[in-house]
Amino acid sequence: MISAWAQLLRSGHAVLSAVEGDLKAAGFPPLSWYDVLLELSFESEESLRQHDLESRLLLRQYAVSRILDRLVKAGYVKRKTLSKDRRGRAVTITAAGCGLLRDMWPSYAAAIERHVGTNLSAGEAEELARLLTKLTAPQ
Repeated sequence: MISAWAQLLRSGHAVLSAVEGDLKAAGFPPLSWYDVLLELSFESEESLRQHDLESRLLLRQYAVSRILDRLVKAGYVKRKTLSKDRRGRAVTITAAGCGLLRDMWPSYAAAIERHVGTNLSAGEAEELARLLTKLTAPQ
């Protein structure tokens, strides 16, 4: 079991680092920016409470706040104070943020193929996805 755990961590780190490197080489911002923008793009209500966004991401609260600060500065998202709860803040993706998602996807998809797809057959990829899903299924 410990061997599987260690290999899961090593593999995840190695593949994530390689994908990040490919995006950086293509001139794109960090993958975490993509993840935040993607979550915001799924939101049908136009905006998402910052707290709810944090719960959807695999990042710590302080990291999400820093990323959002950078995304706001770059013009990819907007923050607004909620009228019902003056302490609550909502985040909305901008047209520029949607454009960045569109621009990044081809490089991101190619990196996934290069670092995962070339190492696994289609059947192996399906089996890996099935096994990993078991780790996140409710118990």
